Amino acid sequence: MTETGPEPSRTVVVAGGGPTGLLVACELALAGVHAIVVEPDGAKPDHSAGMAIHGRTLEALEQRGLTERLRAEGLIPWPRTPFGFLWLDVDVVGPEDHTYGMAQWRTERVLRARAGELGVEIRTSQRVTGYVEDADGVTVTVSAASPAGPAPGAATVEAAYLIGCDGAFSTVRQLAGIAWDRHPPSAYGGVLGDLPVENGVPEVLDAGLHPAGVFGAIPIPPDKLRLMTVEFGGVPPGPGEPAPDAAELRASVKRIVGRDPDLRDLVFQARFGHESTFADTFRRGRVFLAGDAAHVLFVSGTQGLNLGVQDALNLGWKLAAEINGWAPPGLLDSYDAERRPAAVNACRHARAQLALMHPLDRVAPLRDLVAELLRFDEVNRYLLRMPTEARYPSPPPGGSPLVGYRLPNVPLDTADGRIPAAALLHAAHGLVLEFGTDVAAPPRLDLRGWAGRFDVVRARHDLAGDAAVGHAKLVVVRPDGHVAYAGAPHDGQDAPALAQALSTWFGDPVGTRC
Repeated sequence: MTETGPEPSRTVVVAGGGPTGLLVACELALAGVHAIVVEPDGAKPDHSAGMAIHGRTLEALEQRGLTERLRAEGLIPWPRTPFGFLWLDVDVVGPEDHTYGMAQWRTERVLRARAGELGVEIRTSQRVTGYVEDADGVTVTVSAASPAGPAPGAATVEAAYLIGCDGAFSTVRQLAGIAWDRHPPSAYGGVLGDLPVENGVPEVLDAGLHPAGVFGAIPIPPDKLRLMTVEFGGVPPGPGEPAPDAAELRASVKRIVGRDPDLRDLVFQARFGHESTFADTFRRGRVFLAGDAAHVLFVSGTQGLNLGVQDALNLGWKLAAEINGWAPPGLLDSYDAERRPAAVNACRHARAQLALMHPLDRVAPLRDLVAELLRFDEVNRYLLRMPTEARYPSPPPGGSPLVGYRLPNVPLDTADGRIPAAALLHAAHGLVLEFGTDVAAPPRLDLRGWAGRFDVVRARHDLAGDAAVGHAKLVVVRPDGHVAYAGAPHDGQDAPALAQALSTWFGDPVGTRC
């Protein structure tokens, strides 16, 4: 049965209703594109394996007005961040490079509510089991969620594109024939379980790195304690493998620390683990990959969630631009060109951590050397930012240091009063900021040819001492928040660079040209 509904050419099917799938659907909906999220799970429980969120993720979501909702769920700053179980000094970076404790199910709850507000169609207890592509779009097969495969009565959905956000064992990736990057084995197996606690956190076994693996004991406010293990050389879980029981978790802990914990009354158990790797390509025709379907990392520091959020923000506006008819040539290909290197970089970081931890007797001299290097602030700063900070597009030679990075969330004086810069991106439009003393004056440049593709705002700031922000007279920002141009075009010297930035990311103007 083929379903009828919204115009197929304006519909995108998103396989997977985790944070990445929900956010990319929200991005599409903000641009007027119909998004259908197909999620195998039914009711969402109030527990999850993921239990943290990164400052870069919060920075990105602030551009869509979601950070306050997340803060209302309860954010707890973590005092330190590991690199191969050597501890990095977070005092050398700002809050955007810190990690915050917050269960992933809470993040998903915020994004699911936002998707509902925007009219995203979410189909639970269903999964994508096939697709056929032609020149005009994709015909996606959607079946009842069952490990046995397509169920009788499976429906097909006509759409323009399909996005696989369906996890490390992505059906969409396999259907598209996209392979993982081959690398010497870096797989590991892990199990975890949450215990209720009363009267504070009880004394636990020796948490940390051991020759047989890692044992962790992590408080989960207000009344739970998570016990988790990582065993190197262990077998990572396969798709659909059942959660471990108390006996399995107890045996894993004993293999690592040599003693048994009391595991009565477990309230949640899960498996985790996978090779740290990335897909050979993030696009094949009308199919895209994002989140864990595109890259999987060693479980450390919430880098996986952050990568998925950045994928969603990068892909959503580009796909919507194509569907809405104004995308310049090559815009969709820039998704793979920008996001795959970011994933490769994060994967290098993850693989390096694994190489520092096992086998412990052989890597001890290397750990000692890296521990000495961590006495230098610049080393700490580099390792903290390496897996999470992306810079694109590449800045031109001698260009502003703003170009490529996310627009700093600085306070701006506008005709509507003083507001943070991120608030100007809530609608997921592009943004042209003209800086001057008279915020009520009309824009100096005539940009009407790009009407509807970005907002033009006159603003004033008091950051003259900031080398990046203070000298820019005009800033062009893509919908994902990354700066495409920063300079002073009004004197004519930067006019070609501005024109190139506008045409590269927002297409040719209609009618009046700047």
